[in-house]
Amino acid sequence: MRAHTAKKSEDEATATELDPRWPRVLARDRTADGQFYYSVATTGVYCRPSCPSRRANPKNVRFHNSAADAQAAGFRPCQRCKPDQPSADAQNADKIAHACRLIEQAEESPPLAELAQAAGLSIHYFHRIFKAHTGVTPKEYAAAHHADRMRDQLRRSGTVTEAIYDAGFNSSSRFYETSDKMLGMTPTTYRRGGANTAIRFAIGQCSLGAILVAASAKGICAISMDDNPQTLIRDLQDRFPHAELIGGDADFEGLVARVVGFIEAPGIGLDLPLDIRGTAFQQRVWRALQEIPAGATATYTDIAQRIGAPKAVRAVAGACAANALAVAIPCHRVIRSDGALSGYRWGIERKRALIDREHAA
Repeated sequence: MRAHTAKKSEDEATATELDPRWPRVLARDRTADGQFYYSVATTGVYCRPSCPSRRANPKNVRFHNSAADAQAAGFRPCQRCKPDQPSADAQNADKIAHACRLIEQAEESPPLAELAQAAGLSIHYFHRIFKAHTGVTPKEYAAAHHADRMRDQLRRSGTVTEAIYDAGFNSSSRFYETSDKMLGMTPTTYRRGGANTAIRFAIGQCSLGAILVAASAKGICAISMDDNPQTLIRDLQDRFPHAELIGGDADFEGLVARVVGFIEAPGIGLDLPLDIRGTAFQQRVWRALQEIPAGATATYTDIAQRIGAPKAVRAVAGACAANALAVAIPCHRVIRSDGALSGYRWGIERKRALIDREHAA
């Protein structure tokens, strides 16, 4: 009888150790919280995977799909990790969301200390989790919000000066220090929808369909693909409604040929001057994408970790979707954690074709 009991305990321990959830418990994996719970027979409690309590003997551990399942099995919530309450990450997410609303509603950016106090956190910890959840610092978030407000006010206000103050800038000099980086052009030009801005463009053909390449004085500002060339032209007109769109000459068509050549033979590489316009967070994501070598892929989670914002996976996906420079900023190299291909601005089939070609190169 004693031998039978020992054998049963050994089998139960082995079953736990072979369960893919057990390594996550050993690692106190916070990302597993909410996905499952585990109970310990000798203590009568159930815990989150991230519980800091002493490691349980695997023979006493059982797994549960929900807190309700664990309680139905007769276990009570652990007093350390409190699995019956919102997780620390969920509580922090609510605090960060509230801080974002404070920033958006304020006339001027609230001081960091004020935001931290409103969240009930220390300045250092607040700053760290704000960046982890949003992908940017509170200062960068405020700057991006001001930029959005500025664009909106430039379309609404009677003068550029009115727009500057209505957007929350307390001096015009402070705005003009960052206006070119923020808008990609002077505020007056932006207000006129890009009037007096020359955008050269040309359309070519490749095995993936029609391809449009456009450039400002700073560099390539658009690379897009579609089956219909007219759709590409309309999209360019929508982006720069009042800019002067100029058909490219022979030299410019040479740039298109370089892009087409890269699509057909990725091994040749692509090195072009780029006019990259986006928020601070988007630009960080796009720089990370440019560091993925041809033939390799990365997940959205990988990119979030590389830019120091591990919880900003959705924001990373949003930045990939906002990319207007196909192949030059290789968002096609970003895939889901399960290896599947997710949305691509220029079509999933083109994404699959680009990845396959780079793997084969």
